[in-house]
Amino acid sequence: MARKHFGTDGIRGRANGVITPELALKVGQAAGLLFQRGEHRHRVVIGKDTRLSGYMIENALVAGFTSVGMDVLLLGPIPTPAVAMLTKSMRADLGVMISASHNLFDDNGIKLFGPEGYKLSDEVELQIEELMEENLDRKLAASGQLGRARRIDGVHDRYIEFAKRTLPRTLNLEGLRVVVDAANGAAYKVVPEALWELGADVVAIGVDPDGFNINKECGSTSPEAMSAKVREMRADLGIALDGDADRVIIADERGHVIDGDQLLAVIAQSWLEDGRLTKPGVVSTVMANLGLERYLESHGMELVRTPVGDRYVLEQMQARGFNVGGEPSGHIILSDHGTTGDGFVAALQVLAVVQKLGRPVSEVCHRFEPMPQVLKNVRYGTGKPLDNPSVRSAITAAEKQLNGYGRLLVRPSGTEPVIRVMGEGDDRERVEEAVEMIVTALGHTAAA
Repeated sequence: MARKHFGTDGIRGRANGVITPELALKVGQAAGLLFQRGEHRHRVVIGKDTRLSGYMIENALVAGFTSVGMDVLLLGPIPTPAVAMLTKSMRADLGVMISASHNLFDDNGIKLFGPEGYKLSDEVELQIEELMEENLDRKLAASGQLGRARRIDGVHDRYIEFAKRTLPRTLNLEGLRVVVDAANGAAYKVVPEALWELGADVVAIGVDPDGFNINKECGSTSPEAMSAKVREMRADLGIALDGDADRVIIADERGHVIDGDQLLAVIAQSWLEDGRLTKPGVVSTVMANLGLERYLESHGMELVRTPVGDRYVLEQMQARGFNVGGEPSGHIILSDHGTTGDGFVAALQVLAVVQKLGRPVSEVCHRFEPMPQVLKNVRYGTGKPLDNPSVRSAITAAEKQLNGYGRLLVRPSGTEPVIRVMGEGDDRERVEEAVEMIVTALGHTAAA
């Protein structure tokens, strides 16, 4: 049975359009009922990023959870990985992050974590959806059993200590000038402070959220601001996070952007040398550059590919015993340290290698020459564009164009009404032509 509300990363959509107070209330009630297991007093932790709509959704979720008898601990603006960590640390039955990740402010979303800090499975999300469709009036808590809500202080300090403990105690960042772009999002306080505590000379941008400017011309999806600031300040490197800080992109001392594929190569090679890899390899998605795969193979490691989405990366990591995984977008999971992607912790692992080698970031983080890759997004209204005969015909023609010269991937986004078209091959011109065939056909379909 297909899920109605949940996508590849929770529920996401336009605030007060898709993500309404009514929806959030139902999510709180359904998830709260499902995760009441045992006779103890049940609790849920709720974090959020800095979007204006976060207030509305937070209050609706609180009403939902308390109406079924769950106590609510409100964390305020804090990174998604911190919510996952605190769900387990605070012995909560459920964790919630209110965020639309890298989307702009007018979208929002609801991500759920189980008591061990892992995102929920498709099966559990389907159970929540089924409960959301029921009349829950008879399942609400009695008047004397309603839940309470309270705000929790000190959660930023807990996350900072957690992140710092992922590094050797003797390692510090003294001598490094670091630009950090927090995307005016959830990490705007914790990451600059943590870097300062580790001894770095910190230049912080994207740390003035106003409810509207999250991810706007800043952060990991718009790294130009970080790169420009690195050059202006003559910094050693830049770190750009997304709105909920589960992704990271880095810039070297020249302001050149380094994506998640290169970061995975740096971390995997370092952990291999230190004997920290549980398996000689990395889990990534079908979007990972072929250059990464060749690099890993040359060092005795394999690349395991999954469908796009960090949940699928994590599933393979758990099933096959890998402890490093991620995506080109910079969504990197290090299961020795966390249960979900953590942009800041991933950045710290790279910084540790930079300090250890004592070489410029441009040398440390350039592990392979990426194969030319072209990615274009085509937005659509309704329907299923990939079922259109003209689009299918264009895909077939493009595949013939690349036959023996590369690979092609066409897929709908799991978080927004967009078709992503990716081509990869040694001949960029040939790849661009193949991608354009499909983009043109999709454009005609969308306009029809």
